Amino acid sequence: MENGRKASNSTERPFPQALIDAFRRHPASVAFEHRSRAVTRGEVLSLITRCAAGLRAAGLGPGRSLALATDVTPEGFAVQIAAHLLGCRVTGLRPGLTPAQLAHVLAADDADVDVVVTDAAPARPELLRAAGDIPVLRLERDLLAAHPHAGPLPGDGLVARGRPGDAALVHLTSGSTGHPKGCVLDYRALTAYWSWQPARWDDRITRLAAGYRRFLLFGTLTSAVMFEHLGLCLLGGGTAVIPAPPLEFPRLIERLRITALLMTVPRLHHVLDALRAGPGRAADLSGLRVLIVAGSPLAPHALAEAVERLGTAVHQAYGQTEAGMLTLLTPDDLAHGPEEAATSVGRPWARTELSVRDAEGVPVPTGGTGEIWARTPCAMSGYWRDEAETAQVLRDGWVRTRDVGYLDAHGFLHLTGRSRDIVIVNAVVHYCGAVEQALATHPDVDRAYVVAAPDRRTGEAAHAFVVAAPGRTPALDSVRAYVEAELGVPGLPSTLTVVTDVPVAPSGKPDKRALLARVPAEAPPAAGAR
Repeated sequence: MENGRKASNSTERPFPQALIDAFRRHPASVAFEHRSRAVTRGEVLSLITRCAAGLRAAGLGPGRSLALATDVTPEGFAVQIAAHLLGCRVTGLRPGLTPAQLAHVLAADDADVDVVVTDAAPARPELLRAAGDIPVLRLERDLLAAHPHAGPLPGDGLVARGRPGDAALVHLTSGSTGHPKGCVLDYRALTAYWSWQPARWDDRITRLAAGYRRFLLFGTLTSAVMFEHLGLCLLGGGTAVIPAPPLEFPRLIERLRITALLMTVPRLHHVLDALRAGPGRAADLSGLRVLIVAGSPLAPHALAEAVERLGTAVHQAYGQTEAGMLTLLTPDDLAHGPEEAATSVGRPWARTELSVRDAEGVPVPTGGTGEIWARTPCAMSGYWRDEAETAQVLRDGWVRTRDVGYLDAHGFLHLTGRSRDIVIVNAVVHYCGAVEQALATHPDVDRAYVVAAPDRRTGEAAHAFVVAAPGRTPALDSVRAYVEAELGVPGLPSTLTVVTDVPVAPSGKPDKRALLARVPAEAPPAAGAR
């Protein structure tokens, strides 16, 4: 074992060789449906070959690096796989990065990027400015058009050349605390990645993959979770369906005959709102086989409604950019598992080990609450050129998730908050997640979000924003009294505001920064606050 991760077994091919081999076996099968254009697996292999030839001509190979700023297209996917075949390090430049964040990511002394690859259209001015002296290649002009008849690469052509310990993929975090951090996956981790390595699939993964016949691919290819589940689709023989904007949920699912997709909690609530409109106006989602909800906590009553309206398609997942998907709550868990499964985020997934530990890193007994630690062969090797932060998060092969929760006697994980998503009132630490969960169990509340803001009387104060349950009007005094009774904390939260919806960040998660901006400058003290 190296860095706490098991070495790949002899049946595994270096990433992305398993994908190449699978595409070779079924060249006529459709890999992507890009709007109205069907692209077969054989055609994707041709795109990969041409991109690889162009990248080699630009001097790229094992240990070299490139940053990708491409749209969600078969060509954008092909250039990433081509770079991995050559053994390069790939950094995905997700949409929404500010000029300052782009400059930080591409700074030569921090990132050591050799080439930036962007789409055929003229690159964004802010990207060109951030790139500075780094060469910028246009995907269509400089790679595909320049190598229209590229033959096999040296050797057998499409053979993976990544070295196990080399950095392979840098996923950027959301940057909610400032500049985004780069989570580095090396080729050893990518080769072991559950969704990209069919040799590792057990019965649970195989059953899940069977639902990915038509997987909705949208947003960005730089998303760690989207990349994870794209592998499950393509290696399971499915088709990745790329829609034209705008994304009109839930009608889009019906129109494109989608069988599997990922969905954040805010988007799920949008779908549930539409389905409540009645059968005459709602979409027919009977063809859906897998709906994975992730990104932020889902209240138990919302999960119950989703299962009632969407049936056995509904799954709930928990994971992190640093470690991939860690748990999955399946329809079988909900139908046949213990009652407490419905309040969990599922059981450990795909060779993942979980441990709940106290502030000193000592495991706590089953049922005890603490910080969740995870160990998986798919975990990052560290943050790009940030040894101090890496040392804080990686400990003897374990990833400290900085989430708080507990494992029940049946092995289901229950989340109770973020170790850093806290509010300190009169020197006492309270987890925002616990307050949100208490609020969401009130019958008048559909969902709730809590932010911490400075307060001259108590140091900090908790400010809650709630969305009313359908047909209900929350009585704020009653809701606050309910939370105080649940948590035993007078005056928490300090303020309660009813909103019709919650702002969403580019990641698809609730935007707590935007909510913080709505907090009154001088909120009056709540009853019991001192």
